[in-house]
Amino acid sequence: MLARRHDARPDQQALEEAADWLIRMSEGELSDRERGEWECWKVSTPERARAWARAQLLQTKLGGLPPSLAMSALDRPSSPQRRAAMGKLAVILALVPAGWGSWKLAESQQWSADYRTAVGQQRELSLADGSKITLNTDTAIDVLFDASQRLIYLREGEILVQTAADISPLARPFVVSTCQGRMQALGTRFTVRERQPQTHLAVLEGAVKVELANNRQGTPLIVNAGQRTDFSSSTFGAVSATDRNVGAWSQGMLMADKMRLADFVDELTRYRRGFVRLDPALADLRISGAYPISDSQRTLNMLAQTYPIVVSGHLNGYWVMLSPA
Repeated sequence: MLARRHDARPDQQALEEAADWLIRMSEGELSDRERGEWECWKVSTPERARAWARAQLLQTKLGGLPPSLAMSALDRPSSPQRRAAMGKLAVILALVPAGWGSWKLAESQQWSADYRTAVGQQRELSLADGSKITLNTDTAIDVLFDASQRLIYLREGEILVQTAADISPLARPFVVSTCQGRMQALGTRFTVRERQPQTHLAVLEGAVKVELANNRQGTPLIVNAGQRTDFSSSTFGAVSATDRNVGAWSQGMLMADKMRLADFVDELTRYRRGFVRLDPALADLRISGAYPISDSQRTLNMLAQTYPIVVSGHLNGYWVMLSPA
């Protein structure tokens, strides 16, 4: 039952209790007794389990509690300031987007990866063979070069790959692997985004041969320059033309060409900590332009200057709402 109701909103009492635990943890390390109480509390009922799942999502997305809710300077355990902050935090937990439940927080292995980026960060790597990998925001990869292959395993996130000819006499294939399949570069430049339950591939130069994780013996798909496709572990999607702006993020830009505002906001939130919520009345507003991903607040201000949008920020910018002007 709990698994089927994972995205349901917990009751208010459970949310307030989760808020209280978050605040207590922000004040410092829990004692052994407190940690035992917390461990028992979070698994004692399905409602509490769901409330704590939302608290974990909030912590990860914000990188900690907003400064305005930090409680280290407030009296414990029942000052009016503390109770007010706890109530505000419970409201925030109630509004955490349900879709965040698909994040792989519990099982994520990002911090043990060979290379990784934080939210909003890009990083370029030069590999031993001369190939170059650019990691987009919130990305983790492993690199394995051995006698038989040059392998990049994309754990999560998005990469831009520029391959080089193998410097060894073995002519080892260059492969990018995800949970959904293996992509062998055929002298090429391409982007790969791992987005459960699919991998998104766009080829900018050359070609890429794709094999599905659950059908390695089947006929591979060849995706050529100017083409893109999505695939799951067992099924290829349609091959279509690549968006010419697919790699613009590697230049620090988020490009929009008559793009739905709802889709734009989904992309923008990948590059910032905190929440951006959109009034449904604006979801289908079409926007165009080039926007910097390194300064998401500037991007939001640009939208407000160009389109009938009001941007309102709360909690020192952690929570932003876009409303009709």
